[in-house]
Amino acid sequence: MGLTNFWKGRQVFLTGHTGFKGSWLSLWLERLGAAVTAVSLAPETGPSLYRKLAPWDDRRHHIVDIRDAAALLAIFKGFEPEIVIHMAAQALVRRSYENPAETFSTNVMGTANILDAIRHTPSVKTVLVITSDKVYANNGSGIPFVETDTLGGKDPYSNSKACTELVCQSYRDSFFKGRDLRLATVRAGNVIGGGDWSRDRLIPDFIRAFEGGEPIMLRYPEAIRPWQHVLEPLGGYLGFAEVLTEERGKNLPDALNFGPNPESFATVSELAEALGRAHDVENVWRLAPGEHLPEAPALTLSSALAFDTIGWRPRLSLQQTIDWTAAWYKANREGEDMRAFSLGQIAAYEEAVS
Repeated sequence: MGLTNFWKGRQVFLTGHTGFKGSWLSLWLERLGAAVTAVSLAPETGPSLYRKLAPWDDRRHHIVDIRDAAALLAIFKGFEPEIVIHMAAQALVRRSYENPAETFSTNVMGTANILDAIRHTPSVKTVLVITSDKVYANNGSGIPFVETDTLGGKDPYSNSKACTELVCQSYRDSFFKGRDLRLATVRAGNVIGGGDWSRDRLIPDFIRAFEGGEPIMLRYPEAIRPWQHVLEPLGGYLGFAEVLTEERGKNLPDALNFGPNPESFATVSELAEALGRAHDVENVWRLAPGEHLPEAPALTLSSALAFDTIGWRPRLSLQQTIDWTAAWYKANREGEDMRAFSLGQIAAYEEAVS
């Protein structure tokens, strides 16, 4: 799967553009020549990848809460996009325990507001809603999930994302079937890469500990996660949106998984130790004391359907993913132009998939 000239001049509505994945996707869409209007909350972290990648065209970027249905509809009517990529979410498991109502209102009702605005915007032809690998009912077996597996989720974040999938299904069946519009969801695992400063995530926690000269404290060192570089699923999202738009008569799936190679699965402690080696640091982690909120011990995805549908497959090994991530933070510490550096990593990834 290689990227084409499809995106040049395309009218794209993007939500969540100030977040980690959203900032990378915004930069990539800009590089591809898309005409993007974006809505999101203001960046929540300092530093912020969104600010690191500036300058942006502020005229097409709006600070709006997706729970504000009237504001969303007004922006849709003023822009009339062809493609909508919905990434905005409350994406942290631990925060979902702290404030479950916020998580459900953002992830479920926020998505409903987006889809309702689309319902009143005839120009929209393709909608891609980003959910999570955590939408599946997980029994801890470690068997890779496929798209037809049962949805579920015990913690508020996982459950809210499964609910998001059901909201999409309802709008697809109730409002979009008689219209020339394709709505699909995409599910990816734990993405890593440069520019993430969120709390309670392994890479930013490691960077903060490394820069403070302390070991990182791990809550679940033996938990297996499907680690992948952020550009891997983003490339899949772009490819799937293109196919949904260009091949409208084709029988395409309503959901796709985008996970890493099985050999890239690793425990939290294994990834922390690999990060330590990349930074020439030993004894990089300790077990965090106290009781911890439950999280799924094993969570892996099958991406076979993505390969069959759009020819997507992961290109970066786990070691390459770690190296690219470490290189980004090193360049940032050394004061490099991180917009140019990030564009360089995107270009390198494009070459890998061409």
